[in-house]
Amino acid sequence: MTELPRTPSFSLTGKTALVTGASSGIGQGCAVALAEAGAHVVCAARGEDRLNATVAALQAEGWSAEALVLDQGDLDALKQLFETRSFDVVVNSAGVARHSAAIETTPEDFDVVTGVNLRSAYFLSAYAARALIEADRPGSIIHISSQMGHVGGVERALYCATKHGLEGMVKSMAIEWGKQGIRINTVCPTFIRTPLTQSTFDNPERAAWIMEKIKLGRVGEVEDIMGAVRYLASDASALVTGTSMLIDGGWTAD
Repeated sequence: MTELPRTPSFSLTGKTALVTGASSGIGQGCAVALAEAGAHVVCAARGEDRLNATVAALQAEGWSAEALVLDQGDLDALKQLFETRSFDVVVNSAGVARHSAAIETTPEDFDVVTGVNLRSAYFLSAYAARALIEADRPGSIIHISSQMGHVGGVERALYCATKHGLEGMVKSMAIEWGKQGIRINTVCPTFIRTPLTQSTFDNPERAAWIMEKIKLGRVGEVEDIMGAVRYLASDASALVTGTSMLIDGGWTAD
């Protein structure tokens, strides 16, 4: 009798996950995707009220979740977290954008955007990996990057710089940590409809540019990201590291 292969499990039962930026938007969707798959999810964000509301909603579904008020840019707090806890899955969904023409970018804007999108992402990864290595455990680190980590964009030189940097960082870290069973990848969405991006969609010129570039003819929704995050967190992606999943509707196909 022919022995058939079996699909690897997408279940996260027994796993503990950390999701930063989890109080709304894509981060909240990531928390739902992991909790629904059986993980205990530590939801981290700066804003306590929205964070607690998200965790209460997760718990109301019967899922396991807790709230952690955390400023990801506070590297001392971040380091202390990983010195006291180890996570099987870490999803970094914290991010910031200050769009302008390159010649109008201020040093303050540069420091804020690189501080969140690159500096905190770098040390979040390093601290998470160190904790896993010390515990002799495998793990999956996932960064919510952007299609702008693969292309350029109008008035997005600063944002693209951080996302291109994030992509290179992930490739190098994957090489370093692969032997320890630690995987690290990015998810690169196109424009996703959230409260933070609504102002972009409200601009007719920007909205037309977006719709022209997305080959599938629609903007992204949070739900479009959730399956990719669950896949990268699970054993189904056991041979995937140092790469990116482009959820961009064909934007980068040109």
